Amino acid sequence: MRGVLDYCTGGTERQVAAGTHLVTEGGASGHLYVLMQGKLEVLKGEMVVATIAEPGAVLGEMSVLLGVPHTATVRACADTVVYEFEDAASLLEQEPEIALLLARMLAQRLNVANTYLADLKRQYAGHGTHLAMVGEVLQSMINLPPLEVSPGSDRQSDPRM
Repeated sequence: MRGVLDYCTGGTERQVAAGTHLVTEGGASGHLYVLMQGKLEVLKGEMVVATIAEPGAVLGEMSVLLGVPHTATVRACADTVVYEFEDAASLLEQEPEIALLLARMLAQRLNVANTYLADLKRQYAGHGTHLAMVGEVLQSMINLPPLEVSPGSDRQSDPRM
């Protein structure tokens, strides 16, 4: 994603102190952020699901593209510098090159997720455990129309299944 660094103009460079929340799950800002330097962590609830330290990483794109509140919290785990675009939707309309970079990044993420789920399906096919339902998850990712997603857990089942 380093290519997105070439487009970091027209926004604001922002210093983010360690421990500061850049994005809060459930909140809405319409902002898009590009990591310039430092280290961020992505949290779903209280669980850290990713650490980001690669300059050019983009944050807030899912909320902007889907027009929904932020799907995760992003917190600086070290002093960090980000580039902030306040009106990200307009930016993406005016700069199709950035939109294409985001599309490629999201396609790469989806490819990794699909590959991982397909591997799980192969490993657990016929085991009769809850992991055997990975095939259903893959099928639902392909066939379901856009809708609000609220993944279940062992305690709360997914109402679509």
